[in-house]
Amino acid sequence: MKHQWAMVIDLDRCVGCHACAVACRAEWQVPVNPDYDGYSFIGDYDQWLGVVSAEGGDYRRNWVLRLGPERTSKGEIAFTFFPGLCNHCDHPVCVDVCPVEPEKRTFKCYKTGKTVTMEIKATYKEPFTGAVLIDKERCIGCGNCVEACPYRARYLNDTLDEPKADKCTFCYERVTRGELPACVKTCIADARIFGDLSDPNSEVAKLVRSGKARRLESDKVKIGPNVYFMGKEKNLELLFKHFAPRKRTWEDVEVRARTRRGLIKMALRKLPTLG
Repeated sequence: MKHQWAMVIDLDRCVGCHACAVACRAEWQVPVNPDYDGYSFIGDYDQWLGVVSAEGGDYRRNWVLRLGPERTSKGEIAFTFFPGLCNHCDHPVCVDVCPVEPEKRTFKCYKTGKTVTMEIKATYKEPFTGAVLIDKERCIGCGNCVEACPYRARYLNDTLDEPKADKCTFCYERVTRGELPACVKTCIADARIFGDLSDPNSEVAKLVRSGKARRLESDKVKIGPNVYFMGKEKNLELLFKHFAPRKRTWEDVEVRARTRRGLIKMALRKLPTLG
């Protein structure tokens, strides 16, 4: 099995304190939008789609949304939270729609030293961890990946001189130094469990194998998210009812990405004649 970092979030432990989101903002200097007064009160997936887009919205790599109180299909009262982040999917559609021309890059495993050379765009899936990352030097700030993500787990940082896409990286730099992601380390309730699914002895691998941890997917959107959720069935029902992805947002974006790719090629061909 290929290496794949993953996270399991226990809804029964999450207390909605936002420590994970605050730690993420502090660790990665995520800007704050003063015109946006809090995403805890977003109630469903359709509303969530409008919060973060390439045209503007909240800036965040990590979030906590409140769910309920509400009656479930069995008449139970459910109240929980939706702690979210990039899912580092098996089939990341954000990579598909990136219009930047691929270039060869050699990657080195932080554990074994093994190397592999592959072609990547500005956003790519790292071969030794499965983390979906962004090369900020190559990102052109087009926002295609932001619009394509059905989980709205990306944002366009337009506070920079040159806008760049941003999102959770599973704290790649921290983990490769032997530390935990900032959100995991900061969680006061130990609601987040992080590890490598390829290690059968890791807690995340055991939870996924047990069937207790579930991917936040729907019949319409199945791209293999590697953030899993577990907890009481009534709370999971609430989460899936309101926030399982229902729109294949990347399909329309992909058409625009192909057009943009053509424009980039034309511009690159003209570069030698400019000046």
